[in-house]
Amino acid sequence: MFPNSSNLGRPPFLPKYQQQSTFFTKLPVNMPPTLLSHQQIIVPPLHFRSAVALLSGNIGATPAASPVVTVQPVTYGSVSPASRSDVLGSFQGRKRPSQQSVPDDAKRQRIHSLDSDTAVVNQTVPFLKEQRHSFPASISAQSPALHARGSPALTGCVPPLQDTLFPDPTETRLLAAQDELSQQVLELFQACRQQASDLDRKELCRTELQREIQLIFPQSRLFLVGSSLNGFGTRTSDGDLCLVVKEEPVNQKTEARRILSLVQKLFSTKLSSYIERPQLIRAKVPIVKFRDKVSNVDFDLNVNNVIGIRNTFLLRTYAFIENRVRPLVLVIKKWASFHEINDASRGTLNSYSLVLMVLHYLQTLPEPILPSLQKNYPECFDPTMQLHLVHQAPCTIPPYISKNGSSLGDLLIGFFKYYATEFDWSHQMISVREAKAIARPDGIEWRNKFICVEEPFDGTNTARAVHEKQKFDMIKGEFAQAWRLLRDKKDLNCILPLKAAKQKR
Repeated sequence: MFPNSSNLGRPPFLPKYQQQSTFFTKLPVNMPPTLLSHQQIIVPPLHFRSAVALLSGNIGATPAASPVVTVQPVTYGSVSPASRSDVLGSFQGRKRPSQQSVPDDAKRQRIHSLDSDTAVVNQTVPFLKEQRHSFPASISAQSPALHARGSPALTGCVPPLQDTLFPDPTETRLLAAQDELSQQVLELFQACRQQASDLDRKELCRTELQREIQLIFPQSRLFLVGSSLNGFGTRTSDGDLCLVVKEEPVNQKTEARRILSLVQKLFSTKLSSYIERPQLIRAKVPIVKFRDKVSNVDFDLNVNNVIGIRNTFLLRTYAFIENRVRPLVLVIKKWASFHEINDASRGTLNSYSLVLMVLHYLQTLPEPILPSLQKNYPECFDPTMQLHLVHQAPCTIPPYISKNGSSLGDLLIGFFKYYATEFDWSHQMISVREAKAIARPDGIEWRNKFICVEEPFDGTNTARAVHEKQKFDMIKGEFAQAWRLLRDKKDLNCILPLKAAKQKR
């Protein structure tokens, strides 16, 4: 799900003098073993020529000069799509001797009682002397990391990755719906939000693809990012993967494309039995699009676009510090998709921009519902923080207590009114980092752009795909129409047919 370094006390990419041993088994006592999968294999680096040789000849072979750890889990490619229900269970193994010998007080505290409201997880960076020899193959279907029943409520601290990301409806402490529109928003959220089983399928694919890719790039790590982890996913959300091949930036026009071309070749040859339609998309940030036959999930895979890792956990924190955020975002994403203004490839808004627009609106209310997390907790969202520590920061942030008691229905109407009548599209830029609308920069990236949404970490325009006036006018028109209809009828069906939206999920 979120690859961790084999030793959290060290940088994720080890110094060269440490790269000669087969792999390091120093694991912190309190590190959840269910989260430690094949990303802990650390072997000498393999360069492009070796990688090309692998793919040109026997793709499963390994050059003799590069010792590789032999991994034991069931080969993903041998699993037929017809046996999906048994996929996760096949990875459950016997309890390892190392786990049996660890004292109870040293094991991670990830399983909460049914009365527990908050997570108690010790995630302190360990001393170098702390060791635990445990190397599970992958997250099993029975892993409490994804199925803990006493998960923290949405009113508690931001749930760590050791806990279920998506509490059951009975455990979700949302405000009671005080009106019909708010009730409709809640019901759509409960019907369409991503479930733990959906995440299981994506995590299984990530784990097995990482194992295969590490045969070509041994020190790479594969991260699941985007809506699958940030709390805003739905049952039908695609999976986003970030392949990190080195700590330094990668030239997206040259090096990233070369790496992705090798990955595409791997998918279309050795893994063709369970990966279909791998396609290299040469965009500003190039990706390989593919479909996993086992999970029936579409994926986008990029190389070293680490901003996506950082903003995943920023958005995840916003999602869980106030319990009205996730239902509101999900409904607006569904509305935008239904009205065909949620597709960057067609010159409209991507989902990331829509989420930032919702967060910005909630930050700019007379009585804000959300703060600027980057201002209030700069140490937790430091853009220079090492990647293997990024997922820990949100777990320390408490819920935000707002004096604004507006219902979900009122907030939905207010969102459309804000962008239809109040926001100055011509002169202002949406900034979640500053928690306010700020003047547009004068840089070339912002010139002649109709919608400006600031990326919270690198300051780029996430809505740059909207570059035609016709598409911009269409987007504004949909906002204005949604506001008028909801204001007058107070019925979500008048802007989004709920029966069809729930069926599509």
